Amino acid sequence: HGEPAPRTRTGLLEGRGPGTGGGGAGTPGAAAALAGGVLLIGAVLAGNALVCVSVAAERALQTPTNYFIVSLAAADLLLALLVLPLFVYSEVQGGVWLFSPGLCDALMAMDVMLCTASIFNLCAISVDRFVAVAVPLSYNRQSGGGRQLGLIGATWLLSAAVAAPVLCGLNDARGRDPAVCRLEDRDYVVYSSVCSFFLPCPLMLLLYWATFRGLRRWEAARRAKLHGRGRAPRALPPLEAVAPPDAPNAIPAEPPLQASKRRRAKITGRERKAMRVLPVVVGAFLVCWTPFFVVHITRALCPACTVSPRLVSAVTWLGYVNSALNPLIYTVFNAEFRAVFRKALRLCC
Repeated sequence: HGEPAPRTRTGLLEGRGPGTGGGGAGTPGAAAALAGGVLLIGAVLAGNALVCVSVAAERALQTPTNYFIVSLAAADLLLALLVLPLFVYSEVQGGVWLFSPGLCDALMAMDVMLCTASIFNLCAISVDRFVAVAVPLSYNRQSGGGRQLGLIGATWLLSAAVAAPVLCGLNDARGRDPAVCRLEDRDYVVYSSVCSFFLPCPLMLLLYWATFRGLRRWEAARRAKLHGRGRAPRALPPLEAVAPPDAPNAIPAEPPLQASKRRRAKITGRERKAMRVLPVVVGAFLVCWTPFFVVHITRALCPACTVSPRLVSAVTWLGYVNSALNPLIYTVFNAEFRAVFRKALRLCC
């Protein structure tokens, strides 16, 4: 490219991806960006690869919730492989984009798609868990992983659809500064922010609230039932013991349909354990990404507002840090993941 064009701050949107760092190559800020970037990429790759391998290798971890966890880990792995290296390199260069505009567009599209895939995967988990608790009969009739795979496929297709306009020429604006990699269209920034974050987040939180409310009611009813059984008179044996199931005149203890419903409505202890980690995962995602999207959409809706480049860079780094947090969360809050991780680390070391 020869000498890079001077870096400007007068463009439409400098907020997403590279183009927001400070300093330049050889400065203390560049060294910090390089060290932090290498550590972040290594942590994201190691942690999320361990999640995928653990679920694939350990049957105890192959639950419906963990299928979505693997999809979420795959999005983080792709982010570490396809987005973070170029982002870190641009930060080391002080935010100056030294590659082609086409590569910048590909980077922006992947960034949008993978971030959207992360939030959509969390939404898909909320839909799946809500159905499992609210309509267990329908859910269990379609068990076997088909529903989960369908939801996972839908999350990735929708994420690709949200990011597709960037690759279709939307980012090729007239008068574009080739030294800054950013999303150039203000309307698209608002559209992608709403689709990727501001619409799915309230929906996800509402579904999680309804799911855990239903789960608490189910647990309370189960405890009350067990408590009632403990007080029941024990003078008479249960009816099933009096007449075997295949006796011609045997009277069933309860209608078969009710017994089937009771069996099908059960949620396994393993699934409940997997669900308990979800509020922490969702909370970490919101803490890491809410500042970025608030800053991002503010710059789009208020071009006259002054937002420090350092703030933009900081909230972008914070969002990317979320990709390294999920494996730590599973390790701390899920004993089964912790045991499998410990076993895998012993084999590696």
